[in-house]
Amino acid sequence: MTAGTVPAKRRRVWITGGNGMVGRNLREHSRAADWDIIAPGRAELDLSDRQAVLDFVRTQRPDLVIHAAGQVGGIQANMADPVGFLVNNLDMGRNVIMGAFEMGVPALINLASSCMYPRGRNHALRESDIMTGELEPTNEGYALAKIVSTRLCDYIARADADLAYRTIIPCNLYGRHDKFDPKASHLVPAIIAKVSQAVACGEDEVEIWGDGTARREFMYAADLADAVWRAAEAPAALPQLMNIGLGDDHTIRAYYEAVAQALGWTGRFRFDLTRPVGMQRKLSDVSLQRGWGWTAPTSLQDGIAATIQFYQQQAQAS
Repeated sequence: MTAGTVPAKRRRVWITGGNGMVGRNLREHSRAADWDIIAPGRAELDLSDRQAVLDFVRTQRPDLVIHAAGQVGGIQANMADPVGFLVNNLDMGRNVIMGAFEMGVPALINLASSCMYPRGRNHALRESDIMTGELEPTNEGYALAKIVSTRLCDYIARADADLAYRTIIPCNLYGRHDKFDPKASHLVPAIIAKVSQAVACGEDEVEIWGDGTARREFMYAADLADAVWRAAEAPAALPQLMNIGLGDDHTIRAYYEAVAQALGWTGRFRFDLTRPVGMQRKLSDVSLQRGWGWTAPTSLQDGIAATIQFYQQQAQAS
């Protein structure tokens, strides 16, 4: 058996952050039925409590950990609470990864973030670019925490070749179970909420931070879940560090236009040039991913339509 491959008779997986957007998409995916999933919520297991995490792993004995938990948010949230984004993500990453390591869990898939990449790069971001330049200040704390967790997995894999501790770096995500409050959400769900409000209130203007020319790569969260479950079948076959993304991007204005078209809103955009926009471009190099044999199946139009439907269903239920 290949090192780090999860044997068919031992298919117990612990998903951290199982109630978050990524965790819920993982649990909804068709391949989830092949696994015995344990995904305690925050009230059941505090990931910042090292001893509680150790006791949990000792008791549950998972064959695989998928570390998807984290304090996440867009530019506003990161700028409002840099201490929390650094310390909370640092604590969770260290406790989960070291808890798995100390309890002998053979495989772990760590979900990192493209925020780890240096700012100001014009080329598609390669895995080798990490720690080669200054980070984007608006999410530096979050990025630093994710870099530490990524390095920790790397060190563990170097120290013991029988342990398949790997890191996947997703591009920006959106989709079902996202956060739609503009104060806490990422770009696409925030756009859906803003344009939906404009439709509901009969407003003919929506504000965009910056001039709309910054470019972003957003993948539908269910597609990430598809990639992660594929990785879960043979974690040792993954590169130590691998981007998961689309390999193409769009301007921020284009995302607004796509949402406006999907909702039938025909108003105008107002650009607030005093607002921060983060990196001018953040595009993943997906060469390793393509060599691994996977591409995202969902188009931007289909992903936005499904996310709008989820948003509307949640609004009606509340």
